[in-house]
Amino acid sequence: MIGHQHHVSGAHFAFTDRWGGVSAAPYDQLNLGGAVGDDPSAVRTNRARAAAELGLDPAAVVWMNQVHGRDVAVVEGPWRTGDIPCVDAVVTARRGLALAVLTADCTPVLLADPVAGIAGAAHAGRPGLVAGVVPATVEAMEKLGAEPARIIAYTGPAVCGRCYEVPEAMRAEVAAVVPQAWSTTSWGTPAVDVGAGVRAQLAAAGVPTADVSPVCTLESADHFSYRRDRTTGRLASYVWLGGTSRPQAGGG
Repeated sequence: MIGHQHHVSGAHFAFTDRWGGVSAAPYDQLNLGGAVGDDPSAVRTNRARAAAELGLDPAAVVWMNQVHGRDVAVVEGPWRTGDIPCVDAVVTARRGLALAVLTADCTPVLLADPVAGIAGAAHAGRPGLVAGVVPATVEAMEKLGAEPARIIAYTGPAVCGRCYEVPEAMRAEVAAVVPQAWSTTSWGTPAVDVGAGVRAQLAAAGVPTADVSPVCTLESADHFSYRRDRTTGRLASYVWLGGTSRPQAGGG
């Protein structure tokens, strides 16, 4: 269920796989996305199961309506029902509040400055990479008191640069903004490496090297991939900081 989990200096990072949930095909099993056509009650059950495994209260998890932009919201608590904004990144200074990113090929970016007690999470697909959602997230964390040099960064399961085939013109368009995202597929056609682009943007913002998931969602049968399956579920990546209301570490 929780594919990988990491704890660093009071910061918690967790990434789901597709197993351990109740959703039926083609969303089987642990679909955590609420806007992909799955049964809403199954999504609620899955979100509660994942939170329980992480030792989190499901009501203390912040989700987003992701739209492939660069807008960042500062959050102090969970949204009211029906009040979730259209943003692709969230940052918080509230310990114990978990920030969640939904993906099925895009790159989830989790950030934490444990000293300042600031966490951030971003949804970085190809459009978000070009729009600059990652540097915008770091900037929003800085405004709350984070220092880039202290930020611990993780990127989660995502389609790799050897699999993400795009038209030549699209590769050129992305590389004009983020040269490090230029790639070629393993079969020799134009590609984009969003993860490499994200890491370059983090480095440019002063964030030390990100810890990179080895999972390519398109290649892994244990993960959802929109490119591979089109109608499918969504993985979740979570970041939170321990503190007075420190969540208990879950399994994984």
